[in-house]
Amino acid sequence: MKRCFDFFSSIFLFIIFSPIMLLISLFIKLTQGGPVLFTQQRPGLHGIPIHIFKFRTMTNKRDNKGILLPDEQRLTRFGQFLRKASLDELPQLLNVIKGDLSLVGPRPLLMEYLPLYTEEQAKRHLVKPGITGWAQVNGRNAISWEEKFQLDVWYVYHHNFLLDLKILLLTLKKVIRSEGINQAGNATVETFKGSKSIWKEGHG
Repeated sequence: MKRCFDFFSSIFLFIIFSPIMLLISLFIKLTQGGPVLFTQQRPGLHGIPIHIFKFRTMTNKRDNKGILLPDEQRLTRFGQFLRKASLDELPQLLNVIKGDLSLVGPRPLLMEYLPLYTEEQAKRHLVKPGITGWAQVNGRNAISWEEKFQLDVWYVYHHNFLLDLKILLLTLKKVIRSEGINQAGNATVETFKGSKSIWKEGHG
């Protein structure tokens, strides 16, 4: 049921948003050149690597040593707008259609985070990752990593169709209000470096 809902809903949303995605693609191509989409490997179900798609929001500017500049220096004004409106995530509808993502599930993070999770935190990979999730409607980037992972694992234990519908409706509300986009002092959120304390099971 979840897969059918994901598939047909994503096709419908892709058709509805296709004019907006075309305009975004044209603007990125005209102002930045190069590829319109940003593709990155992320862990999918059971941590198996997948490639997710996003609209490019940053340049590839580097310092005189060839090292990429910090995110906040590479983030474009149009990219800031896309992130604030969550429009940079629209290409991930293709990931849902392919079956790599669900509309609702723990957000797929970076591959290098996998060895940093506690045994309990790693349970977030027992369900398919999603475009939005329980953590995203309960703080998104404004809460700590530990809080996010607690919420993700809570979802793994409690997910059902009605909860998914609730999350989708709350996501729409969050997007309209542009809540939780950035974390103080970072373009989006600080890098996860492992839990600072022992995380206790079962709370969310």
